[in-house]
Amino acid sequence: LRQIDSKYYLLLNSDVEVTHHWLTTLIEEMDAHDDVAACQPKILSVVNRDSFEYAGASGGFIDRYGYPFCRGRIFDTVEEDNGQYDNTQEILWATGACLMIRSCDYWAAGGLDGRFFAHNEEIDLCWRLHRMGKRIFCFPESVVYHLGGGTLPKSNPRKTFLNFRNNLTMLWKNLPEDDLRHVMCIRWFLDYLAAFQTLVLNRNWGDFKAIVSARRAFKQWKKDFPRDINVNKTVYDTPAMLANCTVDGRKRYSVLWEYYVHGRKLFSSLPERDVK
Repeated sequence: LRQIDSKYYLLLNSDVEVTHHWLTTLIEEMDAHDDVAACQPKILSVVNRDSFEYAGASGGFIDRYGYPFCRGRIFDTVEEDNGQYDNTQEILWATGACLMIRSCDYWAAGGLDGRFFAHNEEIDLCWRLHRMGKRIFCFPESVVYHLGGGTLPKSNPRKTFLNFRNNLTMLWKNLPEDDLRHVMCIRWFLDYLAAFQTLVLNRNWGDFKAIVSARRAFKQWKKDFPRDINVNKTVYDTPAMLANCTVDGRKRYSVLWEYYVHGRKLFSSLPERDVK
């Protein structure tokens, strides 16, 4: 990317199938809105073309404890596309499978963190952009199809390790100081609960070890991510535009609680009003 002189960068996975004029909408919207730093199209599945694709769907968010989810996908529940999320929507993060971003904003935010290697690195970048007062959108008029799992299949424990380690690192880098201790304590409990669930209920020794190893790896390398580098860059000079979100962009509710306790499996069923 440092070798490219362009107003925009487009990150596009090799397992993405594009459609006619898909790029036109993204360029026109970015040209028309200088405050939009990044965007994505609607992401549908190559395998089931009437359904959203897991990685990105129609735009991403994170809950108060850092769990990512999308319009069209919460955890393993992937919705059929019936046009329910065809409205242009401001989001917290755009998928790295197909991400258009202004080059000036990319470098101002520090770019993708190469230490992550894979998973959560685009969420980390988009969260930093949001905290700088920038905006990110999904423009569903543009459509692409994504195969997914080309780098690491879902069943690979390495994928589990990277997801947990990088998600914790992303929280460490971006959480406001007054939320850090509380969120990290809750995540310690939830992560080990997930580990024992995979072992006891699913008899998945590989994922159990991956989650435990991820927590250890995070503890060992978090010193390499000084919080003042990110947290002190926070601007918040624009009002929080995302519905039912904290000023740093997280949803106020726990998506785990909504999904497993209240049975809200669809994005459209999640709370829209402010939940403290």
